[in-house]
Amino acid sequence: MNHKKLRVVFTRLLLAAPVLPLLGCGDNSEPFMITYTVAPQSQPDGGVWPGPGATCDEICERVACQYSEEKCELKERRPDGTVILECSSWCDGRRPEGLVSPGRVAGSVSELGALFALKAHLEAASVPAFERLARELEAHGAPAELVRAALRSAREEVGHARAMEALARHHGASIPEVVVEPFTSRSLEAMALENAEEGCVREALGALMAGWQARSARDAEIRRVMEPIAEDELRHAELSWEIDAWASSQLGASAKERLHEARVEALRTLRRDMEANHPSEELVVRAGVPSREATRMLLNGLAEMVFPPALA
Repeated sequence: MNHKKLRVVFTRLLLAAPVLPLLGCGDNSEPFMITYTVAPQSQPDGGVWPGPGATCDEICERVACQYSEEKCELKERRPDGTVILECSSWCDGRRPEGLVSPGRVAGSVSELGALFALKAHLEAASVPAFERLARELEAHGAPAELVRAALRSAREEVGHARAMEALARHHGASIPEVVVEPFTSRSLEAMALENAEEGCVREALGALMAGWQARSARDAEIRRVMEPIAEDELRHAELSWEIDAWASSQLGASAKERLHEARVEALRTLRRDMEANHPSEELVVRAGVPSREATRMLLNGLAEMVFPPALA
């Protein structure tokens, strides 16, 4: 498959994602109103944001919906620095081999805390996965641009893990330690098989789900955090398909068939897992997690466009 086709597929599928679901959007001829309460936040340079000189547009750009045509009005600026905005809006993971830590949070914690703690754990686990991938690509004689892209992906996953950890801690959760067994050297086919499952399939769906959250989460901070992560994850999925194409060119016909079978089986496994998953209303609305029906639609779209033999 031409990896560039993924971007077209993703764009089509994410057009179905609701923008700020369940906020009373009905007829598109009328806007609905959202009120944002923005408390002052300490900044690394010692200052406070939003400061007294921050304009409504500057504040709105950082906290409000990134996907709608909004007009914001500054309603109140309190003595303690808190700002009240009213906006009108028109309705419109790669797991490494040997990962042994489960990523679940011990003790009582909110659903949002548990969600982002698990995401932080998986993003952190992706860092050694990409570092190993880069070393193996180099050892197997892959083009230098693939090695560089894998290393860049590892650096991006560090940022993703930090962003997810910040959200988890904001919602009262601590981050489980990532435990990965020592890596051993692998053949080109073994590396390609993992890439087919974890990259071509799981990362592709992960990128779609991140894009859905970036578009649909009612929580403005979650939308803000997920937007760049979704773009990075899409690029990681594209890299997976580039690696798949290169590795396939180095392998024989029987190995290529095994790669295809691995992708199909990974897709089937995801279908079974997702059918058993019932995210709560809070996760669907506030965090933008795709509902079971939405996830089924994403999987079906991905299968139709990327894995047509899997539907036979």
